[in-house]
Amino acid sequence: MVVALAALASVTAIETIVLGEAENYAILSKTGISTVPDSVITGDIAVSPITGNAMTGFSMTMDADGTKGTSEQVTGIAYAASYIEPTPTWLTTAVLDMQAAYTDAAGRPNENDARINLGAGILGGVFGGPTAPLMTGVYTFDTDVHIVSELFFDGEGKGDTSAVFIIQVAGNILIDANLMVKLGRALDGEGGKGDTSAVFIIQVAGNILIDANLMVKLRKGASAKNIFWQVSGNVKVMSEAHMEGNILCKTDVTFITGSSLNGRILAQTAAVLQKATITKPAL
Repeated sequence: MVVALAALASVTAIETIVLGEAENYAILSKTGISTVPDSVITGDIAVSPITGNAMTGFSMTMDADGTKGTSEQVTGIAYAASYIEPTPTWLTTAVLDMQAAYTDAAGRPNENDARINLGAGILGGVFGGPTAPLMTGVYTFDTDVHIVSELFFDGEGKGDTSAVFIIQVAGNILIDANLMVKLGRALDGEGGKGDTSAVFIIQVAGNILIDANLMVKLRKGASAKNIFWQVSGNVKVMSEAHMEGNILCKTDVTFITGSSLNGRILAQTAAVLQKATITKPAL
């Protein structure tokens, strides 16, 4: 156990994920964005290569020049590949950048055997609890991940401005009801005393499910713009739950009634909102 924990504490610097033109959007989807009114979206939304008809539930009003639309549910602008140029050209670039960011996040290597299938996928307590937190680096799982008690992410402390966390899961992630993922030290800015540049990357080869009424919380300088969830399956955020960060999803993303995100939805299929709140983080 001592050897394993020592191995977990080893650190290799990891660079951030570049979103390119995709960072301009609160929601960017290739196959559609739907809402059950009223959702509240702060930031621009866009679909490409599918047409604007794939944005449903928004009661969209087209601008006179045909390049953009507006909705009472969106504090921002709506764009689609079927709108007048230069909108289609902009969106082609943004989608390519979204896909490149996903590929970058998914391809980050894990060279630490102690971080492969940690705890046989059962996290919390001696594997990620308060006395044995997950340290900066890459974590890979070819099993489902079940979070059974509070899970802590911990940077190296003392001015760590580049802490990165990568969790690779080949199965599913399950977080039990009434539990919380806690962000400490560099992840919550504590290590750098208000560190707003710490970067975190979470790789999931399966699905992410966040149970109702749970929250991902940021403290003391941690920034949603620097958190990246790379998900090969789908993402489902249940009623009244809250998530932070950029979702780079290969399939669909669903936010159930009353759920919220401080971050971006960058989905290679659909984004489904049910009276949800999505807020693009400040650059």
